[in-house]
Amino acid sequence: MTINLITPVIGIVLDRETGGEGQYSKFPWYAIRHNYITAVAGAGGLPLLLPLDLDLLHIYQDDIDGLLIPGGNFDVHPSMYGEEGVHETITTKDDRTQFEMKILQGSLKRDMPVLGICGGQQLLHVALGGTLVQHIPDDFPDSKLAHEQPNPRDEVGHDVNVVEDTLLHQIIGNSNIKVNSAHHQAVRGEPVGVKINAYAPDGVVEGIEAINMSFCLGVQWHPEFEITDADTRIFAAFIQAAREYTIKRETDHD
Repeated sequence: MTINLITPVIGIVLDRETGGEGQYSKFPWYAIRHNYITAVAGAGGLPLLLPLDLDLLHIYQDDIDGLLIPGGNFDVHPSMYGEEGVHETITTKDDRTQFEMKILQGSLKRDMPVLGICGGQQLLHVALGGTLVQHIPDDFPDSKLAHEQPNPRDEVGHDVNVVEDTLLHQIIGNSNIKVNSAHHQAVRGEPVGVKINAYAPDGVVEGIEAINMSFCLGVQWHPEFEITDADTRIFAAFIQAAREYTIKRETDHD
């Protein structure tokens, strides 16, 4: 068996909208940005889009070799990380978050490769025992850095410093990269088993990884746009880890 010829199945969680006048449909509909799919396929994976159906969760979990939790225009409810107060800027999609948390927990239990992007990183951090900054301007009042960049998302917005001796640094091979940015919340703290692997110049956490897993990576920016070589390397490493997971799973079943 040649590992590079294996096409691992990558589950990508879909977003769901309620529908209405002026939208794609007046009735509920699913969506995913095109470049999540092309980034996975371009790196050698087979994208499998996952509707938010808890009754199908066990089938999804058995059929995928890697899990991608994408970003979205909503937040993790603070009650999920033990906070009672809710910032006025917070909006939630409880059905999506419930589904994502369930499939994420199952994937972590199996040591399945996981990539969390933007809001996906924040959910991953919560799943690993961490908390979140509910609104960056409140916790970093002196920062002049635009984490919700004014320029288009397919352009870089600011620098990120990558911590050496981390999985992310091993993947990227660089201690300073440029990224795009679209978030008002961020990861807080470093719970047991989690390592912060990247920071913005103002101290906001830009990346995490689980040190006791084969491949469990979160990044705050959007590498699916593949603006830089670092972005492409992240997807290549994720798909390679999924290939290795596929082989291990097939070997264990023999």
